[in-house]
Amino acid sequence: MLEELYAQAFWVGLLKIIGVNIVLSGDNAVVIALAARSLPPRQQKAAIFWGAGAAVVLRIILTIFAVALLTLPWLKLAGSLLLFWIGIKLLIPEEGGEDVDASENLIAAIKTILIADLVMSIDNVIAVAAAAQGSYTLLILGLAISIPLVIFGSTLLLHLMERWPVIITVGGGLLGFVAGEMLVADPALKDWLAGLGVDFDGEGRPRVAGLSLELAAGALGAAIVVLAGKWLAKRKLASAAASQPAAAERSKT
Repeated sequence: MLEELYAQAFWVGLLKIIGVNIVLSGDNAVVIALAARSLPPRQQKAAIFWGAGAAVVLRIILTIFAVALLTLPWLKLAGSLLLFWIGIKLLIPEEGGEDVDASENLIAAIKTILIADLVMSIDNVIAVAAAAQGSYTLLILGLAISIPLVIFGSTLLLHLMERWPVIITVGGGLLGFVAGEMLVADPALKDWLAGLGVDFDGEGRPRVAGLSLELAAGALGAAIVVLAGKWLAKRKLASAAASQPAAAERSKT
């Protein structure tokens, strides 16, 4: 374990886990605030602490299972495709807010936070499991650092994203990078890649002309997510702008 902590790849992976978890947890932070909004201030803090704490434990358990599953053939491929879509969807503006009822008592608020966090955390689980690349130490440490930051800094995080939207773009690109890395690391593609002249190092990582294929695929994945996400976002905004005059005409009649 100590050798793993001293490795450069460990710290790079840790930063990736913290980054994707913070970016993807913005909606979860909103849900936590909405679920506790009708409680007295003292109970609000308790609901956030206990509800989010239970969600952290369950999310770690789910992600550990996801890491184990991603060692099976074809699952990394499927997970990477889903992660591409999650990254693209992150860059597309959403309409409306989360439909979460305010809870009138502490237990109900904690239950609401826990259920909502689990339902909304599928993307987090897949992204973090992919970034961990099989390391349970990296996985638990990354989640332990990033989730409390999201819970207790949720308001600041949302304000920062509103002020500097580029944070969302960087986050989407990071998800694309992780997806690209995971895509070429699927064991099911090893023979196919070898037939194309790809070499594998002692750790089984693909390399082309001495360069990491994972890094190249990650860079390409980041570019695909950012370009596709921006294009779809422009289409959605243009469609919304075009529909406004039509809606105004109908309201007059």
